[in-house]
Amino acid sequence: MIIDRTPLNMNEVEDILKDIPDSDKKEQTKDYLKKFMKAKPGQAKEIKDKLEKMDLMKLKREHTVKIVDLLPQDASDINKIFTDISLNEDETNKILEVVKDSK
Repeated sequence: MIIDRTPLNMNEVEDILKDIPDSDKKEQTKDYLKKFMKAKPGQAKEIKDKLEKMDLMKLKREHTVKIVDLLPQDASDINKIFTDISLNEDETNKILEVVKDSK
């Protein structure tokens, strides 16, 4: 049953999995997260909080989730996340700075 449609980064999914009873789907999800999760839990929360505090009008929750999951390294990586809008150079640099500072 779907209760809420809120985008979650992989670290938030991992936290939710702790409250779910053991099953095959849970194990498959854990394996997937282990394989693709790049950010450590503290790092993911730090990036998310800093991005939300930046208060950029163009930055939506979906973008924040993708930034935390992918940890972009340069402007081309950022542009792959923001396919629906374009960021100016200053906005791109601010986002990249947040990601680099959290490592």
